Amino acid sequence: MRSYDFSPLMRSTVGFDRIEQLFRGMERASTDNGFPPYNIVKTDADHFRITMAVAGFTEDQLDVVANQNTLKISGKSAEDKEEAEYLHRGLAARSFVQNFELAETIKVVGAAMENGLLHIDLVREIPEELKPRTIEINKGKLLESKAA
Repeated sequence: MRSYDFSPLMRSTVGFDRIEQLFRGMERASTDNGFPPYNIVKTDADHFRITMAVAGFTEDQLDVVANQNTLKISGKSAEDKEEAEYLHRGLAARSFVQNFELAETIKVVGAAMENGLLHIDLVREIPEELKPRTIEINKGKLLESKAA
């Protein structure tokens, strides 16, 4: 079991406490079983898509929940009603939960199913106050300093 001590970082920073939570979440995610398989694609500078192979699941058996900076995708498998004798069972029919940590500027904009694939679209939305802005340079005027 790997364990990281983030206390040296936390002593000299303010407002970065979410970073520790993010690393802990990534540590847990690295131990997942990889089911169901998925891709994460960056379609352009601000748009992303998660595509997850969910063959055998219907839309009613899947839940996609965005909560603050977390995206949770879960599937509840329907139990076999009939007792079939499988000669080979290669299709996984088990329930799953997959969590994704999202940056504060990433928003989930939609989800769709197509041919056994669940597509979840995300977009980076940067608030106006965080976007770069041009500062006008005044000629010949000095700004008054407000010293306390």
